[in-house]
Amino acid sequence: MRTFALAAVAATIAGLALTVSRPVHAKDLTNRLGIGYANNFSTNIPSLAVRYYPNPKVAVGAELGVDTQQNNSNFGFQLNVHRVVFTEDNLNFFMGSSAGLISTQTAGSSTQSGFELAAFVGCQFFFTGLPNLGFNFDAGMGVDSISSQVRVRTIGDDPLHAGIYFYF
Repeated sequence: MRTFALAAVAATIAGLALTVSRPVHAKDLTNRLGIGYANNFSTNIPSLAVRYYPNPKVAVGAELGVDTQQNNSNFGFQLNVHRVVFTEDNLNFFMGSSAGLISTQTAGSSTQSGFELAAFVGCQFFFTGLPNLGFNFDAGMGVDSISSQVRVRTIGDDPLHAGIYFYF
């Protein structure tokens, strides 16, 4: 229920931004590489993330999360693509999709592996005076399958799980 509420708030804010905004220039990230943090897997695996903008409207990225805790290990690798659909001075509103592999082990069980697929909308914003530091929030739907169990879930970031990227 909490995730649905966060997704509804994000969608409402995005809708308001689309209807009441004025035309301005976006944060230009063309040919810039961002390195940072994300937490977008179905299991809680904080991840190192990279994102590259080959042009002003499209970004490609990857995330890698590893936890080797004995009898409770997790691994995730994910590729994603973003398409900027709306821009503000210090904000890029985007939609995207991701696909990845996950592996998890719980106490007393063998390692279980599977895949994840997701579709999402989100925004990345930059504080004035910090042009290279981007904060990323996503919301959407995901499907994951581990050991022949399929789960459909909603995706939503809260401020503690939001992605943070530093752009070079």
